[in-house]
Amino acid sequence: MSCQQVVELVSDYLDGALDPSTATLVEEHLAQCPGCATYLEQMRQTIGLLGAVREDQLSEATRTGLMAAFRDLRPPRP
Repeated sequence: MSCQQVVELVSDYLDGALDPSTATLVEEHLAQCPGCATYLEQMRQTIGLLGAVREDQLSEATRTGLMAAFRDLRPPRP
């Protein structure tokens, strides 16, 4: 599995939405690739931090910017 494939699958991996064989391939790649392992940890931290912020604490501009940024992180699904 390539780094690009891991990046594309990381959200589904964190959500537990991958089939077992794909999850295993991601885990094998993460065990061998420090860059992707760091990326995964950064995603976990980001999700944790954003999960601690209530929606009413964000301005409309911030909320819109975050939604656009997350939308741009993942390729569109077929």
